[in-house]
Amino acid sequence: MSLTILRILEVLYANPDREHYGLEIARTANVSNGALYPALERLTRAGYLTSALEDIDEAAEGRRKRRYYQLTEDGRALAATELRDAPRLPGHLALN
Repeated sequence: MSLTILRILEVLYANPDREHYGLEIARTANVSNGALYPALERLTRAGYLTSALEDIDEAAEGRRKRRYYQLTEDGRALAATELRDAPRLPGHLALN
């Protein structure tokens, strides 16, 4: 499992009942957007994440719609296993 995916899983698993948007995940996980979005897409296609576009009026809000991600039950199980077994790496969040 790549460091990028481990960092993403760690961010999402720290608060699994909340939806997280991409920029928030990137900043917290210290992952570039170029690495983040392909990893989120792979996790979503594999059934480990759900994703949904927020329902806002972009003109009224003054920003683009955000896509929110949340771990599925399978994603939670994967995160628990992978994070438990992952070595402590430099820059890795300390959630255990």
